[in-house]
Amino acid sequence: MAVLDRRPGGRSAYGSDVTSAPCGTLRKQPPDLAVVRAADRRGPLGRTARDRPRVLYLAFFFPPTRASGVYRALATANLLAEREWEVTVATAPREFFSDYLRSHDPSLEARIHPAVAVERPRMGYFRWERDIRRFGPLRAHFPTLVSAGHRWAQRRVFPEHYATWLPHLLARAVRLHLARPFDLVLATGNPFASFAGAWALGRALRVPYVLDYRDPWAFSPLTGEPGFEPGSSAWAWERRVLRGAAEVVHVNEPIRQWYADRYPFAAGRSRVVYNGWEPEILGRPRWRERPAGRPLRFGYLGTLTDQLPLEVLFDAWELARRDPLLAGAQLHLHGHLGFFAHSARPLLERMPERGERSGVHYRGPVAKAEVAAAYGEMDAVVFLAGGARYVTSGKVFEYMATGKPIVSVHRPDHAAVDVLRGHPLWFSGGRLDARSVAGAFVAAGRAALELRPEQVERAAAHAERFTREATLAPFEERLRRIAGGR
Repeated sequence: MAVLDRRPGGRSAYGSDVTSAPCGTLRKQPPDLAVVRAADRRGPLGRTARDRPRVLYLAFFFPPTRASGVYRALATANLLAEREWEVTVATAPREFFSDYLRSHDPSLEARIHPAVAVERPRMGYFRWERDIRRFGPLRAHFPTLVSAGHRWAQRRVFPEHYATWLPHLLARAVRLHLARPFDLVLATGNPFASFAGAWALGRALRVPYVLDYRDPWAFSPLTGEPGFEPGSSAWAWERRVLRGAAEVVHVNEPIRQWYADRYPFAAGRSRVVYNGWEPEILGRPRWRERPAGRPLRFGYLGTLTDQLPLEVLFDAWELARRDPLLAGAQLHLHGHLGFFAHSARPLLERMPERGERSGVHYRGPVAKAEVAAAYGEMDAVVFLAGGARYVTSGKVFEYMATGKPIVSVHRPDHAAVDVLRGHPLWFSGGRLDARSVAGAFVAAGRAALELRPEQVERAAAHAERFTREATLAPFEERLRRIAGGR
C-alpha cells in the first residue's frame, strides 16, 4: 500500500507530527502489515478502523491553495475525521497551486486534521503551461494540431480543462479501493471533473456517491446566465452525474431551486448545506470597550475581485465621511487583489488615492491564522459582495461571527440576505447606490460607538446557527446513512 505525503514537514495545528516528500512521490510501506495495522487501530471511542465508514473525498481545491471554496472542503474533511470517518482526500498536485495558479497559502496545510490522508494524483498542464521548454515533443513540433486536438476533447469528451486530472485520479482511487474498500465517494465542485470522477467510481466500484455544488455548474451565479451553449456536452454530463447521485447539496436555496426546476428527477435528493465559520479560528464574539478617542475603523476582509461593486463602495465612503460622526474614519481593506497575479494592477487602479486624505488603506493579504486579529482591529465590518440571488458568499458567516456592526454593500436581492436577516447589528440601505450605502455606513458607525454587551450577545446567538459544526453536522449524519450506517 502506498501512502502519499500529506503536507510540508513540521507539526500540524492539531499537534501531530507530519512528514514531507517531493510532490507526486510515494512513501512505500509493507502492504500487508500497513493494512493490518490500519485495520486494527482503535479510535478515540474504542472503535476499530473496520467499524468506521471510509470516504474518498474528491476535492480538487484543497490546501495549500487559497482558491474560493477551499475552506468548505477543508472543514468538511476535518469534521468527518473528527466524527471518526476514515477520510482520504484526492486533490491536485501541490505544484499546480504554487507554480501554475500561484494561488496558495502554505499555512492552510497545518489546519488539516492529522487523521486525514491526502492523495495528489498527477494531471496534465496543457491549459496552463507557457514554458515551451516543458512542452512534449508532439506539442513542440505541432502546436496547432495539438491545440486542435485539445479543443476537440473539450467538446466531445469532457468540457473542462481539469479533465486531465481524471485518468490519474481514477487509477489512484481504484488502487486504494482494492487495498481497502471505500464506503462512499463525496465530490465537491468546481471543478466538475470531480463529479465525473465520482460518477465513474460509483459505477465501477458499486459505491454510492454524493455531490456538493460549491458553485453551480450549468450557469453563472453572478449573472444567472447559462454557462454553456445548448448543444454542449456539459448538459449531458450534468444530467448523467445527477441521475446516479445518492444526494446533491447546494450552498443556498435559490441555487437548489434552480436545479430542482431543471432536473426534477433529482429534486427529492437535493439539500442545502450552508457555508459557515470556524470558532476555533475566529474565537467567539464578545464585547470589548473600544479605544477612547480613536477614529472609527471599518474593515473589509476577503479577496478583492473585479466582480465587486467597488465604485459604489468608494463613492458611498466619500459621502459618509462628510457626516461629523465619521470625521477621520478609516476604511481598511484586507485581502489578495484577485485570485491571480495579473489581477492586482487593474484593481489598484480602481481604488481612490489611499491614505489619510481619503481614509482608505489597503493592508494586503491576511493568512488564515491572522484573520481573528484583523477583525479585532475593526469597529465595524463591510460586507462587500458581487452577484445577487445565487450568491451567498462564505465571508458573510465570518462577518456575523465578529459580533460587530455589518455594513451591506451588495444588491438587495443578494442571497446573503437570507442569512443576515435577523442579525441585530446588520445595516443595509436597501439599494446598491452611493447614498443608500453611505446611510448604512453612518448608522453602523453610530452603533459601533454605542455598542452594548447585550447586543453582542444577540449577534453571537444569531451567528452560532452557522458554525461549521451546525451547518455540516446534519450533512454528516446523512452521509453516514448513505454509507450504510456503519
